Amino acid sequence: MRRAVTLLFLVLGTWTFGQTIKGTIITESGTPVPYAAVTLNSPLDNSLIKATISNEEGEFELKGILDGEYSFTVSSIGYADFKKKLNYDGNPLDMGLITLVESTQNLKEVTVTAEKPMVQVLADKTVFNVENTINATGTSAFELLRKAPGVIVDNNGSIIVEGKTGVQIFIDGKLSVLQGEDLINYLESLQATDIESIEIITQPSSKYDAAGNAGIINLKLKKDKSLGTNGTYTSGLTNGDFARFNSSLNFNNRGKKGNLYGTYSNRFGKSTGFINLNRTQEQVQFDSRANSVFDRNSNNLKLGYDYYVNNKNTIGAMFNGNFNNGFSTNNTRTPIQALTAAEIDSVLVALNQTDNTSYNVNANVNYRYTDTLGYSINVDLDYGKYNSDRNAYLPNTYYNGDESQILNQRITLQETPIDIIITTVKADYEQNFLKGKLGVGFKFAWVNTDNTFDVFNELNGQNVFDPLQSNVFEYDENVNAAYFNYNRKWGKWNVQMGLRMENTISDGKLESIQENANERVERNYTDFFPSGGLTFQLNRKNQFALTYSKRIQRPNYQSLNPFEYKLDELSFRKGNPFLQPQYTDNVKLSHTFNYRLTTSLSYSYISDFFAQVTVAEGQSTNFLTTLNVADQEVINLGVSYPKKIYEWWNIYFSLNAYISDYKPTSPEFLAVKQETLSFYAQNTFSLPKGLKMEISGWYSSPSIWGGTYETGSLGSLNLAFQKKFFNDKVTGRLAFNDILYTVPWRGQTQFGNLFIDGNGGSDSRQMAFSFTYDFGRNEIKKARKRKTGLEDENKRIGS
Repeated sequence: MRRAVTLLFLVLGTWTFGQTIKGTIITESGTPVPYAAVTLNSPLDNSLIKATISNEEGEFELKGILDGEYSFTVSSIGYADFKKKLNYDGNPLDMGLITLVESTQNLKEVTVTAEKPMVQVLADKTVFNVENTINATGTSAFELLRKAPGVIVDNNGSIIVEGKTGVQIFIDGKLSVLQGEDLINYLESLQATDIESIEIITQPSSKYDAAGNAGIINLKLKKDKSLGTNGTYTSGLTNGDFARFNSSLNFNNRGKKGNLYGTYSNRFGKSTGFINLNRTQEQVQFDSRANSVFDRNSNNLKLGYDYYVNNKNTIGAMFNGNFNNGFSTNNTRTPIQALTAAEIDSVLVALNQTDNTSYNVNANVNYRYTDTLGYSINVDLDYGKYNSDRNAYLPNTYYNGDESQILNQRITLQETPIDIIITTVKADYEQNFLKGKLGVGFKFAWVNTDNTFDVFNELNGQNVFDPLQSNVFEYDENVNAAYFNYNRKWGKWNVQMGLRMENTISDGKLESIQENANERVERNYTDFFPSGGLTFQLNRKNQFALTYSKRIQRPNYQSLNPFEYKLDELSFRKGNPFLQPQYTDNVKLSHTFNYRLTTSLSYSYISDFFAQVTVAEGQSTNFLTTLNVADQEVINLGVSYPKKIYEWWNIYFSLNAYISDYKPTSPEFLAVKQETLSFYAQNTFSLPKGLKMEISGWYSSPSIWGGTYETGSLGSLNLAFQKKFFNDKVTGRLAFNDILYTVPWRGQTQFGNLFIDGNGGSDSRQMAFSFTYDFGRNEIKKARKRKTGLEDENKRIGS
């Protein structure tokens, strides 16, 4: 690079009359390549004729070029040189887009100053480069999702993208086996500093599983890309109401014939939360106030090895494990009072304790063949096992109005083990076809889940099994899928089309003494999911894209269990065996200007939208269940823009404005229509002596959560600092999150004659510190990126 810069100044010192050659340099994913060296040489003796460097947008311009034959070369650190023989006629020449391919470079002699942009908007996805935001310090993957473009996290931990729920969470291209509370716990155990980027894919092609109304969010964990042995160690402390500790170690040992890599991370410590639900039912008010303390210890392990048989064949194996144990206490106090009464009638006090141990392990074997003629084959064999042992101690005590006398007491214990086994076989094949690329593939997935719910009543100090409140629910599912996908480019146009077929066979069996007419529910149905996209490159600064996809959201396994079981003395939960999948049709039009400013307009129609609702049962009790309640329409406008104001000041903002309209299909569901604005902004300042400062924040206006909760506005203001030491080997970060404590939520919901006014939150106001140490060699070579076959079926495990 230094030689290129020296040559540039030497050449610019001499002016020659002639015409201009210009173009734009991009990566394979469409990202501009800044500061690339562009040279013209004589084909006779390779002497330099002209040179320049691309700007931040990847644009270059060679001026004063006379007609003749030249050797044209583009060079950039980490990429193979682009070379072309040029027979120039002396007229202005626009070479259009020049794509560089990644390769190996040695960094001993040069210093790399260019960084990935924090957000990259590509044709098929939006990439949030987490490693370029210092405000990630001390936050978990779950908290980090709030900062991703177009993403909102609601009070139940549901993730909303462009106004739609039903997002599939992938880790390194593989869908998580967890859902509900278990998924949240896992994401909270992943540290943001271990994440390289977040990919938001709102319109997946037919190659992906059709599950997920709102598309896919893929968390790409850091994996060293260098030759030799390299690694990173990170340790951090986060202080909210309690101190929490985390650390991680990742390593990579890459040779000519193989690559061994691994990551270990942990998180342990306490956190707090609160939820207040003021419920009105049959003219009686139940004013519940609950405070919780969670003490969790989470450990994550990933090991993998890729063996390069030759330059066409690669065999790989990978193991992922997540191991958790936790203890939580939940202190709930519920005064009960008739709306017409002047005094409280009674008070229910519940001091619940839960002990939970779980593990989730997955093994993958992969084979990949690829050649220079455009043929490629990818085969994945996956096996996954999930186990959870949860024991809950639930003492419920009724007191009189002034809590001076016990009226009634019931103490129960619940043992709820869950075992799930998932096996998948997946194969993908691609080849050049009709001047484009044709892809076909298949996938077979088998899921077996065994859910046991045992209840014991404490009587005279003894735990007595209650068969009427206990059950076993077994659920087997087989999904068979096949797809084709075709992509072709015509000049400035690019077309992609595909079709996926999925056949689902399921069998749910309930074993219990409790009488239930729906003890067994069997299903067998086949769906077709078309997808397509059309891209037009108007010029080097303007690109338009029109995409369409059809998606499905299947119920999680627990939502189908028809058994009724108590949560406390006033509430119970039951599944719905007749719950139907919800289907979504998505259409999206987007425009990208100068590779930075992106605007999009999308429309989605969701049929048979299902939501968890609270239904009144008699005068005082209620139950939670999941119902198909409405059809939903969502119109979303999105804008994102990164910009360098000065050399020391960069900004980024992302805005989504959407209208969500729920049209009832259930008579008890109220029609709801809501306009919502969500916004994220970040300012990064380069201060003297290598210090960086980042000010960021997000905001969401009143919105609808889960189709039932009308919520107020919420947001967060964050501040972070970063400093590097010891030749940039050590990085220290200090962050302050939710400074104004505006993350807690407030909302209202009504279903039939039941009304709830609620609010809740956690110890989101935090101070965090971390340090990172990088060790190893400095030769860059991209590690193999691959996905596994354990996808859609892993997501739907209910907790």
